[in-house]
Amino acid sequence: MKKALLSVFDKTNLIPFAQGLVALGYELISTGGTHRTLVEAGVPVEEVSSVTQFPEMLDGRVKTLHPIIHAGILARRDKDSHMATLKEHGISPIDLVVVNLYPFKETIQKDGITDEEAIENIDIGGPTMLRSAAKNHAAVLPVVDPADYDKVLAYLAKDEQDYTFKRYLAAKVFGHTANYDALISQYLTEEEFPSEFAEAGEKLMDLRYGENPQQKAAAYRSPLTEKYSVLEAEVLHGKALSYNNIRDADAALRTIADYAETTVVTVKHMNPAGIGQGATIEEAWDQASAADDISIFGGIVALNREVDAATAEKMHQIFLEIIIAPSFSKDAFEILSQKKNLRLLTLPFTNELAQDRELTSVLGGFVVQDRDLLTEGADDFEVVSKQVPTQEQIDAMVFAQKAVKHVKSNAIVVARKGQTLGIGAGQPNRIDSVKMAINKAQEKEGYDQAVLASDAFFPMADSVEYAAQHNIKAIVEPGGSIKDQDSIDKANELGIALVFSKQRHFKH
Repeated sequence: MKKALLSVFDKTNLIPFAQGLVALGYELISTGGTHRTLVEAGVPVEEVSSVTQFPEMLDGRVKTLHPIIHAGILARRDKDSHMATLKEHGISPIDLVVVNLYPFKETIQKDGITDEEAIENIDIGGPTMLRSAAKNHAAVLPVVDPADYDKVLAYLAKDEQDYTFKRYLAAKVFGHTANYDALISQYLTEEEFPSEFAEAGEKLMDLRYGENPQQKAAAYRSPLTEKYSVLEAEVLHGKALSYNNIRDADAALRTIADYAETTVVTVKHMNPAGIGQGATIEEAWDQASAADDISIFGGIVALNREVDAATAEKMHQIFLEIIIAPSFSKDAFEILSQKKNLRLLTLPFTNELAQDRELTSVLGGFVVQDRDLLTEGADDFEVVSKQVPTQEQIDAMVFAQKAVKHVKSNAIVVARKGQTLGIGAGQPNRIDSVKMAINKAQEKEGYDQAVLASDAFFPMADSVEYAAQHNIKAIVEPGGSIKDQDSIDKANELGIALVFSKQRHFKH
């Protein structure tokens, strides 16, 4: 008889699967809790210890780690020497290995978990059996996912060899165990940047395509779910999110997380298009949409307060891809859901993002860095010009400085308190970004109150001069250039209040 070894923590659909194996003529071997579950269900099964003639020991740490088990899994059926060795030692081949692992992820997510509890939930025997079966998948079916049980029974019932299916199961095992080990590595690692970097990810969904139709794509999330994430948002209405939708929504969430006040952020191609604040969410929407009423078309909107009917009526007049907010009033939802393709997402907002590593792929690998969670306030500013900024200008600088952090470099934001007026993004030189931002801003209401923020220092004084020529009266920039004095001198010459934030915020 063919033999199947079953040892699972997740017992979803275990009984019908085991019954299906018995019906197909398999003899079952099992361990501990899995054995008890099968016996209680009346499924014929032999305990591993009776096969190995060795008891489980060390509180269950050692039960399947035995030559009789692993030789039965690893023996190549096409090698006479392997089969002769099994016969010599009275070992039966094992043809099917069904294992899922101790819940390490679920354990470390519990409040107050100790290192001892976490480490006890690191599975050793399970991954070893799975990897053994996956290595020998030409002869042994490795099954790690209960979602595959029906597929496996259907395959076995056909009694036909299908190497593609075997390879699918083997690849799934190695992906699963690699993910499992990566999560353990992340939990144990205390180095900032270890010599070998392991990253875990769980597939959330296939996407229609990537940035462009010719690019395939899928969305993955960290096993240690971060609640403040577009991947965790509840989709109340609309079609599935695309690759670009996800990245744009992520940019909107990162931006709005820096603002505790009632705020609306609009995003286009991962850059803020407009940021507005107000006493109500409707006022904040008015400010954000007026900040750039062209780029908002087809954009993403994030709001950090509930969407009410008045705001929904205004948003309904514009083509938008996504609206993401903590909640929608009943009336607001009814208004916005009239557009069948508009995605309406809910997510609790926070101003406290967790520090974590961020990966960016490059040809042949990836680079890793901390998140840029730093924000500067008025107390961090250093006035370096003779002209001292007014309190209103300082408030506008604080607002603009938060915004410029989220704009692609070279980044320039022209803003007044509570509203961006013009954004210059992604230009290969800074003066072009200055010109772009001012050109957008100078025709808008409130430009007479505008300040200018830069994500990095001015390499020469031309940006200060251009700003002054276009009636900008106050500038905040990091400083740090060898030519800082040129910018300071130009500011003094032209009566500009120049402030150094002392922190750069490149975003490539």
